[in-house]
Amino acid sequence: MCGIVGYVGREEAAPILLEGLSRLEYRGYDSAGIAVYDDQERGLQVYKAKGRLQALCDLVEGGAAVRGQVGLGHTRWATHGQPSDLNSHPHVSQSGRVAVVHNGIIENYLPLRRRLEARGVQFASETDTEVAAQLVDYYYKDNILEAVVKALNQIEGSYALGIICVDCPDQLIAARKDGPLVLGYGEGCNFLASDVTAVIKHTRDVAYMEDGEIAVLTADSIQVYDSLLNPVEKEHSTVDWEISAAEKGGYEHFMIKEIMEQPDAMRKCLFPRLKDRRVVLEDLSITPDYIRSLNKLYVVACGSSYHVGMVSKYFLEQLLRLPVEVALASEFRYSSPIVDDKTLVIVISQSGETADTLAALREAKKLGARTLGVVNVVGSSIAKECDDVLYTWAGPEIAVATTKGYSTQLGVLYLVGLYFADVLGRLEPERYDQLAEQLLLLPSCMEQVLDQKENIQYLASQYFNHESIFFIGRNIDYAMGLEGSLKLKEISYIHSEAYAAGELKHGTISLIEPGTLVVALATYGALFDKTMSNIVEVRSRGADVVALTTEAHREAMESQASGIMLIPELDPMLMPSLAVLPLQMFAYYVALNRGCDIDKPRNLAKSVTVE
Repeated sequence: MCGIVGYVGREEAAPILLEGLSRLEYRGYDSAGIAVYDDQERGLQVYKAKGRLQALCDLVEGGAAVRGQVGLGHTRWATHGQPSDLNSHPHVSQSGRVAVVHNGIIENYLPLRRRLEARGVQFASETDTEVAAQLVDYYYKDNILEAVVKALNQIEGSYALGIICVDCPDQLIAARKDGPLVLGYGEGCNFLASDVTAVIKHTRDVAYMEDGEIAVLTADSIQVYDSLLNPVEKEHSTVDWEISAAEKGGYEHFMIKEIMEQPDAMRKCLFPRLKDRRVVLEDLSITPDYIRSLNKLYVVACGSSYHVGMVSKYFLEQLLRLPVEVALASEFRYSSPIVDDKTLVIVISQSGETADTLAALREAKKLGARTLGVVNVVGSSIAKECDDVLYTWAGPEIAVATTKGYSTQLGVLYLVGLYFADVLGRLEPERYDQLAEQLLLLPSCMEQVLDQKENIQYLASQYFNHESIFFIGRNIDYAMGLEGSLKLKEISYIHSEAYAAGELKHGTISLIEPGTLVVALATYGALFDKTMSNIVEVRSRGADVVALTTEAHREAMESQASGIMLIPELDPMLMPSLAVLPLQMFAYYVALNRGCDIDKPRNLAKSVTVE
C-alpha cells in the first residue's frame, strides 16, 4: 500500500524524491519521509512528517534544505503503528548506519524484534519495518549486500525494500518479495520505485523486479542478483504513455478526469481486438480445444474488480451456458474451492499486485486450474504469474476510487465472453455480429451519458446531505448497484448499501423511512415492470427515489422518481458500461458537495498489496 522511491545520480536527490512521492501519494498518505546521504559534510539526513506530503515538503523547503545525491523517499499507509512522525519511514538503525523504506508486512517482526532487543538493540518505533533496518545493521560487517541477504533470510512476509548504508554512500539497494518494485534506468542516474509514475519524468526505460531479487543501484549502473547473489540479466520495458496521463490536465480532481477519459480508454481496450467485427485475442494462448473442455469459470477479485465479476456472471453464463462462480479473493483460498484442470479462473486486478487476489491466483494454480489475468499494469505480479493475461490498456489511474479501471475490465470480459461463445458454437452468427457492432458503438454511447453531467451534478446537490442511501435493482442492475454503492461510500463517507430489489420484503424495507434516499436502477428492460413495483413500495413508505433508466422508460419513470438519470438504449449485456457512468458521477458530485478529499479518501489507498 505504501509508495517508495529511490534516486542515485549527480543531481540533488531531495527535490527528485519529493516529486516522485507526489506521484505515489495515492498509495498512502498517512505520513511521508525522505533519507538523503551527503558524503561531503551532512551525512545521513532523515526528515519525516505525519499527514500529507505537503507537510514534508514544507519541512524541507521543497528539498532545498537537504543536500546529497543519493536518497530514498516513502509515503505511508499505516499498518503497524499508528500514523505519527515516529512511525513514519524511513527507519534508521540504532547505529545510524542503515536507513530503510518498506512496502509490505513483516509477519514475524515481533519475534525478530525481541531477539534483537535481547542483544541490546533499542527500537524507536512501533513498526514492523524498523526490524528490517536493525536486522541489516546487526548482520553488517564489511559487506552490505551479504548483510541484506542474511536479513532477508530471517524475514517472513512481503516486502519491497529500499536501503541506504552510510558506508556505501554511492549506492542504493533494492529487494522484493510479493511487493511491486520497478527499476528505472537513466543517464548518469538510476531509480527504484513502487510504480513507473514516480520515474516517468526522468526515464521510460524500466525493468520489473521479480520475487527474491536484489538490486544494487549506482549512478552509472544497476546490477540485479537472485537470492543466492547470482547475477540476473533483466528484460527492459519502455513506458509508452505520456506523463500528462498521470496529471490532472485542468480538472479539479483525478477522479473526474478519469471518469471523463472512459470512452477513450474503452476504445483503446476494445478496438484493437475487434478486427472486421471479429474478436481477435492475439495474446491469448488458450486453445479452442481447451475452451471446449471447460466445465466451469471462476472469477476472483476484490472491491470494484469483484463487482466487475458480479456483472460478468450474468452475461458470461448467458453467452457460454457454463456455470460462472464469482468469489472474493480474500475468501477464495479459505473456502476449499472446487476447481480442477477443466476450470478457468479469471483473476481481475487493476494494479496486478492486489495481495488477496495474488494469493487466490496461486491457490487456483496449486489446485490445477488454468488462470487468466485481467490487469492494467504491465509487468505486474499477477500478469507474470497467470497462464494468460489480457491487459485493459486503461493508462495510469491515480484516483483511489477506480473508474476507468472498472470500465475497461468489463470491456475485456465482454471480449472474452464473445470469443469463447463463438468457439463453443453458442451464438448464432447474427447475434455475434450484433454484439460486435454494439461493442464498437459503446464508447460513443458512453460519451452521450457523460454529456449529462450537469443533470447529475444537480441531483447530487439535492441529496448530498443524506447519511444513508440504498441502491436497488434486479438482475444485472443489482450487480451494478453494488458498484454504485461502493463508489458513494468510498469517497463521500455516506453509509450506503445495495440490495436486490426482489429482496425488499425480506427485511430490507424495514430500513426505509420518510426522507430515505433510494437509488433505483431500472435499465434491464425485461424486469422493468417488477422494478417499478419495488419503487412504488419504497415510495409508499416515504422514500425519495432517484432512478437510473433508459430513454425508452423515461415517461413511465417520471411518475414515480424525484430525479432521473438517463442512458441510451443498448444491448442489455452492455448496459452496465453505460449505467456505471452516472453512478460514478453521482458519487463524485455528492462527495464534492460534502467537501471530501475525493482523490485521497480517508483510510484507503490505491493498491492493496498487504492482507
